[in-house]
Amino acid sequence: MGIPMSQQLIKAGYPLSVYNRSKDKEEVFKAQGIGTAASPALLLKDADVVIIMVSDDKAINDIFYSDEGLLAAKASGKIIVNMSTVSPAISKDVAAICKEQGNHYLDAPVSGSVKQAEDAALVIMVGGEAVAFEQAKPILEKMGKLVMLVGDTGAGNMAKLAINTLLGIVAQGLAETVTLAQQNGINAEALTTLIGNSALGSPFIKIKGDAIVNNNYSAAFALKHIAKDLRLAKDLGLATPLGKTAYQTYQDAEATFGEEDIIAVIKQIGK
Repeated sequence: MGIPMSQQLIKAGYPLSVYNRSKDKEEVFKAQGIGTAASPALLLKDADVVIIMVSDDKAINDIFYSDEGLLAAKASGKIIVNMSTVSPAISKDVAAICKEQGNHYLDAPVSGSVKQAEDAALVIMVGGEAVAFEQAKPILEKMGKLVMLVGDTGAGNMAKLAINTLLGIVAQGLAETVTLAQQNGINAEALTTLIGNSALGSPFIKIKGDAIVNNNYSAAFALKHIAKDLRLAKDLGLATPLGKTAYQTYQDAEATFGEEDIIAVIKQIGK
């Protein structure tokens, strides 16, 4: 996600420097003449705004608290925008320390996958101070079709976990629907064509329906990530009937299908 998102900022003419824990992923930027930083601390020292896109709370801890992490820079006057899907609790923790050092922190997770990042069509939900949001908004608007401040620190994370709960439920619902149809003589292509032309049709249903039809489970959004997001939602009180069912389904599927796309949940349903 970080690579196509950063390309939008390059297209918009922003001067960019990058840091990636996987050094091979920096090669695309070096080929474009984009500078790289040896550590998060050095990146923050040389930037006005730092944008983070990683996978989970553990990665955020590493980026902020390691010996060469962001907090080690002892810089001030910066805006740190965390666009990862992480817990509201970790955002509140790091935001407090950022404030002590004289910096602003925004949690700004996104709804959308690689295709939306490539099209600058992400939905970006932000938690934090309004002043910092207004300063960062023009940058975020280069990556998304909607950028919205939804509340104080952690609110963006909370909104994203709510949305991803729906994402998990819808993906499982599609998987169950296709499975039921196939068990009764209706093939997946026919069924997804019908759904796509009904009131239930949506871009997500179309993309994931096509994936099922084409037996393509390469990860656009890995199943392990929705399993993680539902664990975070459960920690925040997810206890509704569909939510609990989706939570358990993805936890059960993660060990076998975690590296595949979210819609590989159909394989778990069909066991």
